[in-house]
Amino acid sequence: MDINKVAVIGGGTMGNGIAHVFAMNGFNVNLIETRQEFADRAIGTITKNLDRMVAKDKIDENKRNESLSNITVFLEVADGVKDVDLVVEAVPENLDIKKTVWAAVDKHAPGHTILGSNTSSISITKLAALTNRPEKFIGMHFFNPVPVMKLVEIVRGLETDGATYKVVEETSKKLNKIPVPVNDFPGFVSNRVLMPMINEAIFCVHEGVATPENVDEVMKLGMAHPMGPLRLADFIGLDVCLDILNVLYEGFKDSKYRPAPLLVKMVDAGKLGNKTGEGFYTY
Repeated sequence: MDINKVAVIGGGTMGNGIAHVFAMNGFNVNLIETRQEFADRAIGTITKNLDRMVAKDKIDENKRNESLSNITVFLEVADGVKDVDLVVEAVPENLDIKKTVWAAVDKHAPGHTILGSNTSSISITKLAALTNRPEKFIGMHFFNPVPVMKLVEIVRGLETDGATYKVVEETSKKLNKIPVPVNDFPGFVSNRVLMPMINEAIFCVHEGVATPENVDEVMKLGMAHPMGPLRLADFIGLDVCLDILNVLYEGFKDSKYRPAPLLVKMVDAGKLGNKTGEGFYTY
């Protein structure tokens, strides 16, 4: 089975990046948002990122225009998924929201359609069970910024069949990504390793061990990280970090995944990082 037409549900930070890479690699993309203003913002971001690629001579104007012409906006899931080969869901890490989305997708997408979630931590098996085709359900966990980062974690649920995995693996390669297979455990590989590090860095600040700047400097200079964990947390979104840590904590029932109290307070205060202008740093 070849993938020709893709629906991307959600045009936020991850969704617009996913739509961007599919469109730039010749796929027809239905970008589904809940409101026109959100869709306009997503298209604006994609346009800006394509313009940046033109300015850096990574693509030409024709490729830019062709990529944008490959994207069609929809405001209803039912309309956006009715004729696609693959759905990639990129809505917030909230199970209730995902339940609503997958109920609509399962009802209106063709029988052959593969269902993929960009979830960074929620069980693929649990999401697949919300549909009547768990064998066609799979995780496609992209990394931010999607047009730049090469990795895609391909996550098999309990019932994901081999044919579905093979199609998604090949499709990921067509996006010039490197697919890495992982099994369905909380946080998969990336966030199971990354989030405890970020959480421990937050504990260091909370306990007065060092300032955010100094924690990040130690990790950059001592461990050769390109970005310190607290700057990275701001970039990811502190609310997203908290959501993932809660999934890990609930999934493993292990206290090492307990979110740092400072992280909880910052999220409660609306200091979510880059997207709100303030987190561990001011933007």
